[in-house]
Amino acid sequence: MKITDNFLDVETFNKIKKELTQKAGWFEWYFNHVTLNDDSLDEFQFCHMLYDGSPRVRYDFIKPLVDKIDPFALVRVKANLITRTHKIKEYSFHKDFEYNNLTTAIFYINTCNGYTLFKNGKKVNSVENRLVEFDSNLEHTGTSCTDEMIRCAVNLNYFQ
Repeated sequence: MKITDNFLDVETFNKIKKELTQKAGWFEWYFNHVTLNDDSLDEFQFCHMLYDGSPRVRYDFIKPLVDKIDPFALVRVKANLITRTHKIKEYSFHKDFEYNNLTTAIFYINTCNGYTLFKNGKKVNSVENRLVEFDSNLEHTGTSCTDEMIRCAVNLNYFQ
């Protein structure tokens, strides 16, 4: 696992953050259940697929992040937004994909008390402009937050 703080320069990071989180913005978020096997009414998030085998309409603003990572082959890029809850909610552990040699990266858009938890016990706090990279076969989960309106991150899957 590799954690890099201040991954992007401030100007590039702020453009991406503004696109995803500006209060009067027009970024399209789509409802998605966080867990597939749970009927809980409070286990949801909002997502936007930016790349899934090919670039989607809104891909251009995230391209500087992908370019800095410089993957050999990009598989998927998805923005995730979870709304605040009264208590931090840990969701179900999962693997994004079960390919050998695939890397998952999480790029945090805002600082909050939410985090990414790994089944091995490792925890990575949500700190804006932080990138955590790990083997896609590592089971992990995200959480909600209680101290900000949202927890926002970009999930990337790629071959190095």
